[in-house]
Amino acid sequence: MTIKDQDVQAILEKYKKRLDPKINTINADKTNYSFSRDFSKEYIDFRKDLLGKTTTFYENLCNNSEKIVQVKPDKKLIPELIKSIETTHMNITYIGASSFATLMGFLIIFLGIIYGAVNFILTKDLFSILIPLLIILMGALIIKPLTKIPNYLATRWRLRASNQMVLCILYIVMYMRHTSNLEHALKFAIDHIQEPLSLDLRKVFFDVEDGKYSTLKESLDNYLESWRDYNLEFVNSFHLIEGSLYEPNESRRIELLDRSLEMMLTGTYEKMMHYSQNLKNPITMIHMLGVVLPILGLVILPLVSSFIKQISIMNKIIGLVLLYNIFLPIIVFVTATNILSKRPTGYGQSDLKVNMKSSWFFPVLIMGLFIIIGLIPFIWGFVAPTKDFTIGFLGNFFSYQCIEDSASNVCYGPYGVGSLLFSLLIPLGLAFGLSMYYSSKTKKAIKIIQETRILEQEFSGSLFQLGNRIGDGVPAEVALETVGDNMKGTPTGNFFRLVTQNIRNLGMDVEESIFNLKNGAILNYPSPLIQGSMEVLVESSKKGPKVVATSLISISNYVSQIHNVNERLKDLLSDVMSSISSQINFLAPVIAGIVVGIASMIVIVIGYLANLIQTSAANNATEGSIANISAISSFLSIYDTIPSYYFQIIIGLYVVEIIYVLTVMSNGIENGADKITEEHEIGRNMKKSILIYFLVSLLVIIIFNALAYTVLKSTNI
Repeated sequence: MTIKDQDVQAILEKYKKRLDPKINTINADKTNYSFSRDFSKEYIDFRKDLLGKTTTFYENLCNNSEKIVQVKPDKKLIPELIKSIETTHMNITYIGASSFATLMGFLIIFLGIIYGAVNFILTKDLFSILIPLLIILMGALIIKPLTKIPNYLATRWRLRASNQMVLCILYIVMYMRHTSNLEHALKFAIDHIQEPLSLDLRKVFFDVEDGKYSTLKESLDNYLESWRDYNLEFVNSFHLIEGSLYEPNESRRIELLDRSLEMMLTGTYEKMMHYSQNLKNPITMIHMLGVVLPILGLVILPLVSSFIKQISIMNKIIGLVLLYNIFLPIIVFVTATNILSKRPTGYGQSDLKVNMKSSWFFPVLIMGLFIIIGLIPFIWGFVAPTKDFTIGFLGNFFSYQCIEDSASNVCYGPYGVGSLLFSLLIPLGLAFGLSMYYSSKTKKAIKIIQETRILEQEFSGSLFQLGNRIGDGVPAEVALETVGDNMKGTPTGNFFRLVTQNIRNLGMDVEESIFNLKNGAILNYPSPLIQGSMEVLVESSKKGPKVVATSLISISNYVSQIHNVNERLKDLLSDVMSSISSQINFLAPVIAGIVVGIASMIVIVIGYLANLIQTSAANNATEGSIANISAISSFLSIYDTIPSYYFQIIIGLYVVEIIYVLTVMSNGIENGADKITEEHEIGRNMKKSILIYFLVSLLVIIIFNALAYTVLKSTNI
């Protein structure tokens, strides 16, 4: 740096120090509404996020793992990991992601070895190491999927970002139709779309301020290249918008802007059409892999478990937990994530910034109460394992039923129907707790979203009327009142009525009546689309009524086009969504409930045979009959059969997990990454589906076991 440069720098620093306090004072006193945000503050916040000042739990795990041991992933994975980390703005390295995955894998392997050693020392049985071997295998196989977590997060990020792309193009076109300025149009879009796309666009500005690129166009083009392989219509639409800046002819400029939105909508519809056509096979596979085969396979499990005598009941239970509550849900979840990763851009509903805080105390209290009651048979097994209890006047049929092995003096159980009925409360309590939490958390937000969607559908026609009135030379204040009267009794009419009241009663102008921080009409209607339309009204009014009329009519047409495309998308997905809904609300809980009843009946039969042997031996039965019964019981030993109590808990928890995964997938296919709607649907489906599972299981258990109990008592085997 030369002497002259140093002098210039010193002068700049000197006057910057003098001006900063004044600028801060001006900003502190600024209370009026302003369309432009203080992007410098946004960039500072973004820089903090980028540098990891606020890190997620996963980022902390990766960074700490990298400090312990540094493991490089496969060279083929490195480019994709780097790209995914950059996409999600995470403060980690690909080495950190690989180190975390490796440490987790070896931790699981170590736990499997410890469990196997302890189990072998206690049982002295080589077959007891089968489950530990499965745990060790899981630890080895899980390393690669855990390494790819940044790729899964990047897929989720792209899904959320792509869901905002139609609205992004809409807001840019809305603004540039009356003001041909790409920088201001991008800021306008950032104000009205949600993260993560808004964060990506802020990064575009940040790279220019940081000196990485000399112009906004260079920074924007670099960002668009990252979407070329995932969403080409978004890239082409932006290039058309950029091309409109160089058009000297006004009509040609408007034509390019209209064409950009049309290209976005047409591309969205065509890609969604192909996506919906290709969904049938994956959905069928999920149905078979996640619902039909696993649950129906459980019907014969009591028989199979009674045949396998070399493995203890505890190891059988642990194996079932690993298979049904860990392996299968993960496989279904990964398959569902893969399906969602191929979802094209959709018309994302506006994510409203509504307070979604909810108290977890009462849901956890209800959940804990149900689970504690459901655990009574388990607790009873420790307190008084050799004693039985019955449920009131119903007698031994609804008993705890602990079966004692005379050879080993070990009490096995619980096998009774009473214990099985208690176990139904565990998945019911878990599902009800989750349902209460998510429902209370989203109750206010989902109501506002539904009302806002109705308002947005009506708003298109209202804007068209308003644009025509202003185009006829009617002042905006009068036009707003007229349209409000015409749509009296509707949400749109109420909005315009509030604007008119502020103008008349409080003496505000149009801008203040809409956007005033205390009494503005927009406060009651937190829709980014409505807010953006009104901002365009205020901005374009500075250029005359003709510009206002043209802008409002154009916005009306744009919103109508988006609404029509969205309805067609819903029609395309209707068959798929109907199939998934039937799996969530009917097939999965009903099939699982029936399987629980059948399996419990099989256990009752096996248990009856075991009791019959002891009774026959005690009554000095003939040698031949005892031999026959012993031959049968050697294959169907109650001491090697998993109690129905644990069996039902495993199935019930699996149903809760599969409903959660299917609900997330269903919402992702229909609405994209809409978190509010997703949590609302989880709360609704959990309560409904598990209640069906509970009722079906209860009825089938009582009917089938009563039938088996009656038949067995009437025979002379």
